[in-house]
Amino acid sequence: MKFSRRSVLGAAGAMVSVSLLNGMISFSAMADALNPTGSPKRIGVIGAGWLGGTVGSVWVKAGHEVMFSSRHPDELKSMVSKLGDKASVGTVREAAEFGDVLLFAVPYAALPQLGGDLAGLIRGKIVLDACNSSASSSDALTREAHANGDAVTTAKYLAGANVVRAFSAVDATAVEASAARNTNKLGVPIAGDDLKAVQVVAQLVTDAGCVPVVVGKLADATSFQRGGPGFRANTNAPELRRMLNLPAES
Repeated sequence: MKFSRRSVLGAAGAMVSVSLLNGMISFSAMADALNPTGSPKRIGVIGAGWLGGTVGSVWVKAGHEVMFSSRHPDELKSMVSKLGDKASVGTVREAAEFGDVLLFAVPYAALPQLGGDLAGLIRGKIVLDACNSSASSSDALTREAHANGDAVTTAKYLAGANVVRAFSAVDATAVEASAARNTNKLGVPIAGDDLKAVQVVAQLVTDAGCVPVVVGKLADATSFQRGGPGFRANTNAPELRRMLNLPAES
């Protein structure tokens, strides 16, 4: 199911004004529109590899506090030392506890274990899901994700979190390049079931120097998972809207 009206989200701020068909969810006039640059967040990055490290670094430069984590946190210290006092390194558990908002950028197979290990720490928090299932269907988790959608399956295993699919369909190099330029910003598709969570994530996409393109609910995120037209399109927002058959901005 697609949204019936476009989202209105600019690089200077984010205000979602989209509604779902049949009036199931309304994105109009959401909770006191965000400030032009949003409010600084404490963000935990679970999996600070190529994508997580890049997005987290851009967030630090935008004024957010970010704790980076991985299975080998000592390997992150060199990168983080260059980012200043708003960046820190911790274990996965420490990052999950630190962040009011979390970015998961880990191998998809790790989600069930992490969901169990971090259950008490992610409950009620906004989680940006940037994890992609494998193209292969050789294991039960991948087959489940292919059948039900990556985003819906992530939400099942990260139970209690407000999951929003974001940064899953773009390359780290495209995010970095977009953050460094003033025009032709990268369109980043996002989808989620929780209105306020989508609003917060839309602003974080903007803060990363990109343009959020709200696609719909978690079930609609199949259009930009592996095999979908929006997966790694790495293009601007108008072209991404065209590819995803979304209304163009006027």
